[in-house]
Amino acid sequence: MIGIFDSGAGGLSVYREIRKLLPDQGFVYFSDNAHCPYGEKDASYIQERGRRITETLLEKGAQAIVVACNTATAAAIATLRAAYPVPFIGMEPAVKPAALGTRTGVIGVLATAGTLKGSKYLNTKGRFEDDVTIVEHVGQGFVELVENGILDGPEAEAVVRRSLQPLLDAGADRIVLGCTHYPFLAGVIGRIAGPSVQVIDPAPAVARQLVRVMEGAGILVREKKALRGSFELLSSGDPASARRILALIDAADGKKEKQ
Repeated sequence: MIGIFDSGAGGLSVYREIRKLLPDQGFVYFSDNAHCPYGEKDASYIQERGRRITETLLEKGAQAIVVACNTATAAAIATLRAAYPVPFIGMEPAVKPAALGTRTGVIGVLATAGTLKGSKYLNTKGRFEDDVTIVEHVGQGFVELVENGILDGPEAEAVVRRSLQPLLDAGADRIVLGCTHYPFLAGVIGRIAGPSVQVIDPAPAVARQLVRVMEGAGILVREKKALRGSFELLSSGDPASARRILALIDAADGKKEKQ
């Protein structure tokens, strides 16, 4: 059983990628949307939420836990790893592939304030900022759009453009998505950015890392028949936002199967 948690529905962008690689595993997902967003909250607050959620996921049988939130990874993953005996996989800022692939020498990072201040991001940024120009912007209102199911249309475009345009004006040709909510706005982001700009979602790399960690720990085994391919949604608030996103993921997978 794989446990996944986020401040809300955004971590389902990571679940989507994990399910592609491990379709026979069982999943339990915790949406902490009563405390969403995490981006402006203190590290100690996020650590306490992380501990409570982890204990819930362990009670449900999780053998590995994905912290599918960049802010929670920055604030809490070290604390969680020290406190609990299961593997934790966090979000890795995708600065490296952006830096290696840029043609203009400028990469943009869209993230929450908490992620941009976190040591994990700052350390990664420090390794590459001598070679490329890194411009950053908080995705103001992005999390709220996703939590409210507004993934396209005039309102989404207006909100996204306000935070994305400064990066484009600076010459960025690679846009790193530093929050797991943001991939659900990738269509809007890509449309505004244009075809010459690549939008980078770190979720596929996180899914591959989870597989490596579980294989290394010897816990990547076939689930019991009753749990195989199962999914349980837990929420600290109204689960409607996560259910909307799940429906979109399932619908997209259904279309692919028919093609």
